[in-house]
Formats: sequence, C-alpha cells, structure tokens
Amino acid sequence: MQFHVTSGAPSALSAGALVVPVFADGRLDGAAQAADSELGGAIADVLASGEIAGKIGEVVLVHASGQSFKRVLVVGLGKREKFDIAGLAAYAGAAVRYLGKRKVTSLAIALPLEIGTHANRAAAFVAEGALAGTIDSTTYRTEPEKPILIDTVAIVATAGAHEFDRAAIESGIAHGAILGEAVNLARILALTPANDMTPKHLEAKAGEIAKATGLKFHALDEAQMLAKGMGSILGVSRGSDEEARMIVLEYIGDPSSSEKLALVGKGLTFDTGGISIKPAQDMHEMKYDMCGGAGVLAAMSAIGQIKPKVNVIGIVPASENMPGSRAMKPGDILRAMNGKTIEVINTDAEGRLILADALCYARELGATKIVDAATLTGAIVVALGHSATGTMSNDDAFCESFLDVAKTTTEKYWHLPLFDEFSTTVKSEIADLRNSTGRAAGSLTAAAFLKAFVGETPWIHLDIAGTAYTDNETASLAKGPTGYPVRAFVALVEAMAEQPAHARNGSTPVAV
Repeated sequence: MQFHVTSGAPSALSAGALVVPVFADGRLDGAAQAADSELGGAIADVLASGEIAGKIGEVVLVHASGQSFKRVLVVGLGKREKFDIAGLAAYAGAAVRYLGKRKVTSLAIALPLEIGTHANRAAAFVAEGALAGTIDSTTYRTEPEKPILIDTVAIVATAGAHEFDRAAIESGIAHGAILGEAVNLARILALTPANDMTPKHLEAKAGEIAKATGLKFHALDEAQMLAKGMGSILGVSRGSDEEARMIVLEYIGDPSSSEKLALVGKGLTFDTGGISIKPAQDMHEMKYDMCGGAGVLAAMSAIGQIKPKVNVIGIVPASENMPGSRAMKPGDILRAMNGKTIEVINTDAEGRLILADALCYARELGATKIVDAATLTGAIVVALGHSATGTMSNDDAFCESFLDVAKTTTEKYWHLPLFDEFSTTVKSEIADLRNSTGRAAGSLTAAAFLKAFVGETPWIHLDIAGTAYTDNETASLAKGPTGYPVRAFVALVEAMAEQPAHARNGSTPVAV
C-alpha cells in the first residue's frame, strides 16, 4: 500500500472512492459538505433516510456518477463531542475493509475539521488503521475470500475551505505506516500455526528483523540457557521435541546513556497446558500464546526504523508446553536463573515460568526499566473482559507515566493493584515460590510471582490475555490477533527518547 497527500475540491480528486466522515449529529461540514454539494445533496439524503446515523464504524456507499472519484463512502465517527483522533485508525480501517473487498484499489481519505492543528497525529492514525484493515485470517487458504487489494491511499489535505498542514500530514503518514506495518507483523506472526511457528522459527524471524532494521541479535539455545541456570524455561520446554530459545534484539539509540529499557514478551508458540492439560475446546487458539513475544519483535522492528534516541532491548523467551514423556510434573521443583526455587503446582501456569528467566536475563543485560507483556491469565478476562489490558507494577510513577503515554494510542490499559499480600500468597511451603495459587486474584498473584524476578528494577507487567486477539470481526479489523501491545511499546520508547538525557540517566524513573 502506497500513501501520498492530495488536496483540492472533491471534483479534483482522482480515486476509486472518496471517504468522508460524518458525526452522529448529522451536520455536514468540511469534506463531507463539499462532496455533498458536488453530489447534489446525495449524502444529506442518506443521512435523512436513516441509512446511516453516524455511529462509529457505520458505512454507506454513495455512487458518484460523472465524478472523478466514482464513489463516496460515508463513515461514521460517533458523537462529535466525544471525538478522539485515535478513532481515525478505525475510520480508515473500516474504509479499507469495506472498499477493498469490493475491488476498489485507490482511496482518497478526508480528515474531519475536528483534528484542528493535529494533522500529524491524524495522518499517522489513518495510515496505521488503513494498513491494519488489510489483514485477514485467511492466509492459508488457497483462494482467500475477497482479498483486500488497496494499492494507494491519498490523505486529503483540504476539508471544504480549510487547508491542513501538508508537511505535517506527510510526516504523520511516514510514522503511521511504520507502526501499521509493525502491528501487522505482530498479527501475522501470531496467526501462523504452531507447526510453522516453533521457537526456532521465531528465532529465525527475529534474525530477519534484525537484518532488515540494523538491530543487534542473538539467541540462547538450551545448552547456553542451562549454563546460565535458566531452569525455569527449560522445565517448561522439557515436554516438547522443539527446543526452547531465549531471543534478544537490541537497539542502541543513545550510546552515551546508561538507561536501557527492556521489552519482554511471552513466546509460548503453543500451549497444551502440559500434564495439567487444557480442555480440547478452543485449544487451537493456543497458537496465540506467543502474542506478547510477537509484539516485542514487531515493536523492535518499528523502533529500528524510527530510530529514537534511547536504548532498548527486546527479549522473547520462546518455548512449547507439551505433555511429552519428559514433561515437568505438578510437584516438581525448578530453579530459575536468579537461584530462586519454584514449586510447580500447575503445569498450565507456564508463562510466568518462562518469563521468570527472561526477566532475570533482562537485568543481566543491563535493563534499568522493564515492561513485559504476556497472554498470562484467564482471570484478567474475567476482570476486564476484552476491552482493556491489566497493568501491574512495582513502581507507581513508572506505571502512571506508561498509562499516560498509552492513552495516546488506540490501545487501552487499566492499572490494577499489586499489594504485598499477593507476594505472600505465592510463597511455597517447600520452595521459594509456587507457580499457581488458585482462582482468587489470579492475575495479581501471577504478577506477584513475576515481581520476584525483577529485584528493585522499575517494572510493569501487561496481561494481554483479553486483548491480544478477538473472536469477533469489526468494521475495521479482522478477527484474530489485534497487535497489542505494539502501539503502546513504541509510544513509550518515543516518549522516553524525548526526555532530557539527565532524566533518562537518573536512578529513579521520571514521568514520560
């Protein structure tokens, strides 16, 4: 998909379709009003008829006989007073998915007047959303159903008589396209079935990303992990014929800084539950148990292209959890890289086991701040459904700064408490820790378990089990992986890069 900027009255635009926004109040202005005027009131007519009420994601197609743009797609943006620029990602995605499946190959997308002076951010969200709209889950079909084949997207720099900042739009497009491609990379990695996405395959993908973006790359094999005492991840991988890997990508954006952010993502390429085996129903979705790891690799790909002035390492512990003859058993004791012993209560609580060694390794590699992401607990879905990611931390200032940054993206996060009592709950009678404590506060006790492996390092845990993938297609996004938490990861890194050097080198986290 190619992006460019265009301007002028609707009659001057040459595209397979012109996309214009409308709000729920039905008032036409900007590009929608200009297009309506040239179409003799056709858009006003469909609004008056009730074919579209301006709700978010609603679309209606108006044919434009004799016009250079052939069709107008009217897309709802919801209530005008609640408009959020981030909603333009869904606006563009809905247009791409609707028109792309109807053999339209070129679009001109108009911006609402409500973006004000924020043309850069608006264009970035349009580019990101347009790219995200192209992905479907039919990648393994010999004949994919109605493939989306959009070749070009023009963002219109004029809205009626108003002219937006063209340079700002161009800059926004460049950033949004990088982010959109990264989001799609994470989604494609997660969509890939486990027979084609083993830990070694994920390692190879990381190597490709490093080569394409100039990142440093290494991966520990099982012998190297054993030498480092990573008995926690090796306990999980024991039941599989596929060897585990500890995958690392590194970006050095500020060699003069001692600050280093680690992004850590759970990379369970398939999870049967091990000896504590999962029910057969929906087990096929456990190929998505590496969405956190996919998000880390994709975010590092974007960071390598954006080149912010900050140092970042991406770490993905990759393993399968299988019930083979050598599989760990309930009651086994594992020893993690930091020497802590872990009593295995439930072999299906394996994500925290592979993350334990990855968090220790992040500290060994010099991380001064850590954010991990994992499809860790079903309990987070009970708590927050599929609307928000549970966010837990050992450092309130760092966590609040992350949440402030995340609000600028299309992703949603919610801060949950990490009381000292939860750390008491995860203690074992015969070892230092136990990997499962039952149903009560399951997401919070899982986070308390992870906390034992970060020491005093400022750390945030993101439980993306409810947001990493969806069973329902929307107007703007196919069912399947969503790309969480790529957008928030990149936004955090960029925000940290904007801090003064003395703040980034400080011993305590500062707001970003």
